[in-house]
Amino acid sequence: MAISHLKSGKPADERAEDDAKVRAVVEATLADIEARGDAAVRDLSARFDNYDPPGFRLSQSEIAAAMQQVSARDMEDIRFAQKQIRTFAEAQRASMTDIEIETMPGVILGHRNIPVQSVGCYVPGGKFPMVASAHMSVLTANVAGVPRIVASAPPVNGAPHPAIVAAMHLGGAHEIYVLGGMQAVGAMALGTETIEPVHMLVGPGNAFVAEAKRQLYGRVGIDLFAGPTETMVIADDTVDAELCATDLLGQAEHGYNSPACLITNSRKLAEGTLAEIDRLLAILPTRDTAAVSWRDYGDVILCDTYDEMLQVANDMAYEHVQVMTDRDDWFLDRMHSYGALFLGPRTNVANGDKVIGTNHTLPTKKAGRYTGGLWVGKFLKTHSYQRVTTDEAAALIGAYGSRLCLLEGFVGHAEQCNIRVRRYGGRNVPYGGAAD
Repeated sequence: MAISHLKSGKPADERAEDDAKVRAVVEATLADIEARGDAAVRDLSARFDNYDPPGFRLSQSEIAAAMQQVSARDMEDIRFAQKQIRTFAEAQRASMTDIEIETMPGVILGHRNIPVQSVGCYVPGGKFPMVASAHMSVLTANVAGVPRIVASAPPVNGAPHPAIVAAMHLGGAHEIYVLGGMQAVGAMALGTETIEPVHMLVGPGNAFVAEAKRQLYGRVGIDLFAGPTETMVIADDTVDAELCATDLLGQAEHGYNSPACLITNSRKLAEGTLAEIDRLLAILPTRDTAAVSWRDYGDVILCDTYDEMLQVANDMAYEHVQVMTDRDDWFLDRMHSYGALFLGPRTNVANGDKVIGTNHTLPTKKAGRYTGGLWVGKFLKTHSYQRVTTDEAAALIGAYGSRLCLLEGFVGHAEQCNIRVRRYGGRNVPYGGAAD
């Protein structure tokens, strides 16, 4: 097997050191929010966003005023994107059915899909106002039937971002706050004097938001660990360097720590992509950001075979994986660890991020090994129930249950079964007799 790195990013130990610094900052910040509530949130908002309004929750009139600032074309585009996302989310919801079956005469088992009762949706807006994130979280929670949807995004230039507010409102948010970063996530999860805590946090964010969600997990549910965006291009010589370089840099511009990786079996494509990236970075308006990400977190990996390309891709388990080869369906069948796949040269991550209909909140940092991305099912809890409707079934199941409880030494458990055998079995069964 011949796998070589033509370019590598920061070594793992340096990335781990960066993560440790973030953890410490987030831990102290969440403790401050829990201790001081609104006062801490206000201090953090003034410090990080230079924003200190009378109240952070927008009134209906403030929402309307913000939406009036959105152009007719932008509003049309937002509605179009939400229609695509709603259509796919509704199809996903329809695939999740409540069930009830009779597993044996008199024994009824079932499950119900019940929405989480309150959700906090974070929409990033620091370097870039992520209007699309409102569709992905708020609208999807709405399709799932969540009865209380709280949405929060940071101010942009000292005020609520009109298009983000519009997307939140049209998506179905019940409460909209102008709060960013750790203070938003912490306030929604922990609660303050003016913000009732939620049961679940969703939405992407920077490294601090992702770490805050990780630390809050358990106290609240989270969708997944969605840190800095990652993009991978799996390509062979059926595509050209310009396409690969454009798709890599298109995601590297997210932030200073956005990994981007090319995996290929073509040395010509690998070297051409490296050259093309240099060319594009000279003219890309966001090059100050993209160049740092590419320098510190960019990889070009050259393989001999498609099997090697597949192995490396599954091992890295990146968030966005673009497959542009002569065997895209082969990769679709064999990829098992990733956030979302984008198949063929006509497809691209930007469409997935903004409009095509799938959700863009996806697992990063190898979380794709054990979870998929945000979808309507993340907002639903599948709860089981059972019902025994006949005396015969109560006695029969009780007899088995008693013996199995005693096998483990649980005498009290066994007696729960035995009392049903005695009452419904039609005969006087002594203590423990059901285990005979």
